[in-house]
Amino acid sequence: MTERSAAIIKENVHEFLMRIIANRVPCAYLGHWRCDMSALSDLKRHLRPGQVYRRKDLARWSNAVDRHVRQLVEEGRLEKVSAGVYMMPRKTRFGAAPAKPEKLVETFLGDDRFLMVSPSAFNGLGVGTTQLYNEPVVYNRKRHGKFTLDGRVYDFRMRPSVPKRLSKEVLLVDLLHNLDRLPEDKLAVLPRALERAKEMDRSRLAKAVQDFGSARAERLLAPVLERG
Repeated sequence: MTERSAAIIKENVHEFLMRIIANRVPCAYLGHWRCDMSALSDLKRHLRPGQVYRRKDLARWSNAVDRHVRQLVEEGRLEKVSAGVYMMPRKTRFGAAPAKPEKLVETFLGDDRFLMVSPSAFNGLGVGTTQLYNEPVVYNRKRHGKFTLDGRVYDFRMRPSVPKRLSKEVLLVDLLHNLDRLPEDKLAVLPRALERAKEMDRSRLAKAVQDFGSARAERLLAPVLERG
């Protein structure tokens, strides 16, 4: 081999390596393993600490999503929080921080039209309820049943309409709608709840009844809403 031939070969090898670094060489030249590593690295670049992803979200950035997700879970870069739902842990000095419940629920539903309520909040209405609850209730338009997300059970309940935000009026309507579910004596709670309703703004209370869509709450509150 002449000196000139060796120089040409060296130059071609250098150019080839530079094209690999720049990701301009087709997979057929690199081999499956190197291309897969490049695709996995590309997926990693899209992940953000504390964010929650559905499988179909991750599939937008991966050409082998199931294999890549399995690798990322094994590496600890992703955590499986439910079937088809994953979270990238957010590190703090106290360890990995959990994802925000609202973000978990929104990603699980694939919809931001929901209202999350802790029945423990009924105690703040001052109508005689004292029970503490561990399972948040999620009113939504897609799912019904109890599902575990990131180790916590959420009670999903489908409704034809869902209030946009939780207010004391919505909370009272929710309580009346679920009166039979309460462990307290409903015959003692109901009159106190109706008295509490009289102290509220009637237009806001009527709007809460309409948004929640509870026939039972509407019937129980009719005397309050119709009073002069």
